[in-house]
Amino acid sequence: MQATLKLFTLTNLPLVRAGDDLAELIDAGFEHEGFLFQDDDIVVVAQKIVSLAEDRLVQLAHIEPSPAAIELAAETEKDPRLVELILRESSEIVRKKPGVIIVRHRLGLVGANAGIDQSNVDHSAGEVALLLPEDPDRSARRLREALMRSTGKRLGVILCDSMNRPWRLGSTGTAIGSAGVTVLDDRRGEHDLFGRELKVTVINNADAIAAAAVLVMGETTERIPVAIVRGLQTVDSEQIALDCIRPVAEDLFR
Repeated sequence: MQATLKLFTLTNLPLVRAGDDLAELIDAGFEHEGFLFQDDDIVVVAQKIVSLAEDRLVQLAHIEPSPAAIELAAETEKDPRLVELILRESSEIVRKKPGVIIVRHRLGLVGANAGIDQSNVDHSAGEVALLLPEDPDRSARRLREALMRSTGKRLGVILCDSMNRPWRLGSTGTAIGSAGVTVLDDRRGEHDLFGRELKVTVINNADAIAAAAVLVMGETTERIPVAIVRGLQTVDSEQIALDCIRPVAEDLFR
């Protein structure tokens, strides 16, 4: 039997503001479009609207840069206030050069600027920066619980963000929060087509789902922050996105 994967998008979501009930907005939006949820649907939500709803928008005018931030800003040619936020959100500076700061986020994610974003947010009242959610897995869990209550269906939720990867050009969707989804499919101990035992095969379902969803959600001006992925039997797992992060002790490139 041929496997089929379907993706659906929500195109009528209003601009999200602090305090908005995302589950209510998503459910109402899909209902307006006549979309019916099914068991095992996976709801992929852009990190940006989660951060906005959770009031993670920071006015740079309210940030006093530390001496360390001022020094790093001079090295990297960045706004000292933005650098101060990057340092506050990070546990380690991995690499730096003019125009680039790569850090290990306090959540364990490694990427540019601690995931802090200034695009597609309103700067009319002064420069702002949007931080990642405090706990993306918790955010995903709460959103999943609310959506399952309102829809009566067994769902999974993934919070996705666009990230770059070492040795590869361009960004791709990455799961930074997850609830109810089999994040890692560990196939070690099984055998390949020729009977050879699999020693290292662990499939990252969450990132693959996030990347697929971003293809229809877009990453710039599309205004499609929510997608449904249908056709995967990966729902009802206790795993979380944090499980995807390689332990520092196993990082061979430090």
